[in-house]
Amino acid sequence: MTKGDGLKGRLLIVDDELEIQEMLCNHFGFLGYEMHRAFNGREALEKMANAKFDVVISDIIMPEMDGIDLLRNIKQQYPMTHVIMITGYVKLENALACMRHGADTCVFKPFNDLRELDGAVAAALNTLEVWHQKLKQLHGLKLDNAG
Repeated sequence: MTKGDGLKGRLLIVDDELEIQEMLCNHFGFLGYEMHRAFNGREALEKMANAKFDVVISDIIMPEMDGIDLLRNIKQQYPMTHVIMITGYVKLENALACMRHGADTCVFKPFNDLRELDGAVAAALNTLEVWHQKLKQLHGLKLDNAG
């Protein structure tokens, strides 16, 4: 996670709708997150090859590479990155695909308010922080045992 520079974490918004991108980037940027965006799964993976992201928020239905394919790729290549799926197509198979491929959660559009998404991002970052602290502890134990 991005620490020491006043930012809460690095988020990537992936949605083919510019209005959704702008709304989410403005909202989470205002809350102190470092924001990045992509229009589809391919563009998102290109950005992820060059920078680390704590959380990806991705639409499911997009051109070129949909959100489920993106989710699969992220979990294979960047397993520590948390993924929150968003969709306006509320179908059981979409929710099951998200769950089956390791999404943290799936939030349905339209967004009446962003509290559910805020909570999902906070929970994902909290999980990352817990693991980061455990790894620091283990690293300290390893150094202590080596001496």
